[in-house]
Amino acid sequence: MTAYNIWSDVSGIANAVQDDAVLIVRELGQMQNFVTTFRDLSGMNPRKGYKYNNGTAKSISDADDLTSDAFTPSVDQTLTPGEIGEQFFISDQRADSSGLLPENVLNDASTELGLAALDKIETDLITDLDSLTGGSLGASGTAITWGYVAAAIAQARNANKSNSIPLTCVIHAYQASVLAKAASVAGATSISQAPGVTEEITRRGLVPAFNFLNVPIYQVFGGISGSDFTGGVFPKSAIAIDWRRAIRVEQERDASRRGVELNMSGVYAHGVWRPARGVKFIFSASAPTA
Repeated sequence: MTAYNIWSDVSGIANAVQDDAVLIVRELGQMQNFVTTFRDLSGMNPRKGYKYNNGTAKSISDADDLTSDAFTPSVDQTLTPGEIGEQFFISDQRADSSGLLPENVLNDASTELGLAALDKIETDLITDLDSLTGGSLGASGTAITWGYVAAAIAQARNANKSNSIPLTCVIHAYQASVLAKAASVAGATSISQAPGVTEEITRRGLVPAFNFLNVPIYQVFGGISGSDFTGGVFPKSAIAIDWRRAIRVEQERDASRRGVELNMSGVYAHGVWRPARGVKFIFSASAPTA
């Protein structure tokens, strides 16, 4: 029987594990699609965002001499990079038990490493919603309503001084259930002024995105604090993620433990970038029971 070389075999699949893990982070994550993404720096130096003082136009008469105002930058936001990581260990005994490395080890490792990174990144960006400063609605323990969503959209448009800047609304899936029940047969409710809305929500729900007042509403699945979730309405510029080193997976033989380590790590910064352009709201996000 041919001897099994766990080191060379695991070394050979490590690149595939990394490719699958990176694919999961890029393709399954939602929040990264809604925010500004930077990829132009490496290392751990913070990224600083600057803002300038506002100008005020004045009425002038013929031959008036304009007077200049200072146009001075000041640090508005700072994104500080941090590193994330996770490690899986594949023992020789597990690999040798069937004479070769089981195929599901590759699939399970790539899936779990990717999901671990994805969950961390999504949670970090969801948490940043609580730092939006363009407006605040709702309260802990209260139920989300279509009226609150409409108000948040209106306040966000006012904060951006525009109807044309694309906005995104992020709510928790449990909150989406409340909205769906209020406008579908799940709640035996029909919106007489907009029966098409009732029909669409009954058939499709809010997946993948339901447009309300020309703003897409997206559901996320983490970030609950206690029994509440803080969501928001915001443009891409309100929040940012700053990638310094993409997700990577490296293998290392541990002779004393008689196995191989698969080490996942990545470096990025995140936080609000133009917080005054986004509106936050907090509502109950308890698991639906009916």
